[in-house]
Amino acid sequence: MGEEEEELQSNSNEHFFPSLALDVPPHRTYHFHRQFTNPSNPNNFLKAVKWSPDGSCFLTTSDDNTLRLFSLPGSESDVPVDVSDDGNDSYAANLVMNEGESIHDFCWYPYMSASDPVTNVFATTTRDHPIHLWDATSGELRCTYRAYDAMDEITAAFSVAFNPAGTKIFAGYNKCIRMFDLHRPGRDFELYSTVKDKKEGQTGVISSIAFSPTHNGMLALGSYSQTTAIYREDNMELLYVLHGQEGGVTHVQFSRDGNYLYTGGRKDPYIMCWDLRNTVDCIYKLYRASENTNQRILFDIDPSGQHLGTGGQDGFVHLYDLQTGQWVSGFQAALDTVNGFSFHPFLPHAVTSSGHRRFVIPDDDDKEDLSLNVNENCVSVWSFCYNSTMENDVKDDGSLNNQPESGNLD
Repeated sequence: MGEEEEELQSNSNEHFFPSLALDVPPHRTYHFHRQFTNPSNPNNFLKAVKWSPDGSCFLTTSDDNTLRLFSLPGSESDVPVDVSDDGNDSYAANLVMNEGESIHDFCWYPYMSASDPVTNVFATTTRDHPIHLWDATSGELRCTYRAYDAMDEITAAFSVAFNPAGTKIFAGYNKCIRMFDLHRPGRDFELYSTVKDKKEGQTGVISSIAFSPTHNGMLALGSYSQTTAIYREDNMELLYVLHGQEGGVTHVQFSRDGNYLYTGGRKDPYIMCWDLRNTVDCIYKLYRASENTNQRILFDIDPSGQHLGTGGQDGFVHLYDLQTGQWVSGFQAALDTVNGFSFHPFLPHAVTSSGHRRFVIPDDDDKEDLSLNVNENCVSVWSFCYNSTMENDVKDDGSLNNQPESGNLD
């Protein structure tokens, strides 16, 4: 890791984050396409991408049931790349891990550090398989967490997340949550139903899980029943249920101060903002082009808590001001659905993933139908400029003199 990354990572622990000049389009620093192209699976596409908590790498999932880990090179390599027609990738994935079936969800250990092999892990949940804990240093499978149904058969989770303390794995199933002790792999778990008395509560498949970043003991569960519910972590007591999403909820995320919750759904063009201190109605809606797809489209909030970025079917990333709910800027990230967007935890970078399921019938007379542009089914790392108001606060080495203003929504 270069000096700039080390300095800014140290600052990030104190909630320092550079103010981004969002009115200036970011430049594409790294680009990856060829590694996701396979002659035996020409219709392979990206499904999601997430930065690691320490910012050293990002992890992708794709329709070929494969996870790929890409480490971020040093700052000396941080220059724009020319994405030519030959589709060459910026560099190869450091690790490639294969699952047996379609990957439903994955998450990083919250205290992950690439320099500490003990913490360098992530969890995945896959169709018809138990939860897997992967070693992000070696790419080997460390252990499994198995849930069984009434027929004593393994049942797969649809969503997975670590609690803020990093001691438990929460997994979402149909109408229930199972909690596994991280240090006790196997088939031991706590089971909590999200439906009470067959009527009250939250029905449907629990498709997404998020914990409040302020460690106040609250978590949010999104369901394909078009609802999001807030619970207490210690006993899974239901606090309230949020209604209004037009499609099944696929992603939930708290604001940095924990007072607000953002929810997005499939076949739903809006990300909804909820004030958890007054949940009568949502505060505002953020538009994205997702009304015609069942894909899970992940959005993200920058480390300062001031802006939200999301992709959509139009191939654009749209950035919103969370204080006002107003659109700030956008840029074209791909020629396909941008299904993943993730801000770097402490550097002015973001990563996007794109692609969607195609139903292409091979034609011997026109084999070119199977070829894809280098900006389809791809991953790109983007670098933002600093805000001009930050010029006096940025040292020559890229570190910060003063803390930028926090993105408090109050």
